[in-house]
Amino acid sequence: MTLNQITIPCIDYAESVAFYRALGLVQIVDAPPRYARFESESGDGATLSLHAVDPATELVAAGTVIYFDHDSAEALDRHVRELEQRGVRFDTAPADQRWGWREARLTDPAGNAVCLMFAGGNRRFPPWRI
Repeated sequence: MTLNQITIPCIDYAESVAFYRALGLVQIVDAPPRYARFESESGDGATLSLHAVDPATELVAAGTVIYFDHDSAEALDRHVRELEQRGVRFDTAPADQRWGWREARLTDPAGNAVCLMFAGGNRRFPPWRI
């Protein structure tokens, strides 16, 4: 089994599309005002989709976190600096975590949590893996 896509809710279609494009995702589907799909520059095949919802009548994500891995801690830090220079606001700056990842966190326009991270080998093979 291979991960195909993750679809998350958005409230303001245009604002959410602009947010994920600003993060560096490549938009591959544009079906306003309800649906957009993106893939990473790595071209690994996994995609992220946005589906517009009406928060008064439809479920908005709670507890969802979207993780975007980077090739190195330096690449993560550089990406965060570039995004900050373009006006993207972060909830937390890049920091090394006790579980072996380096993470910076922000929130998308619909309130979904986003984590830009570098885990290296700890992403799939942490010391506590069973």
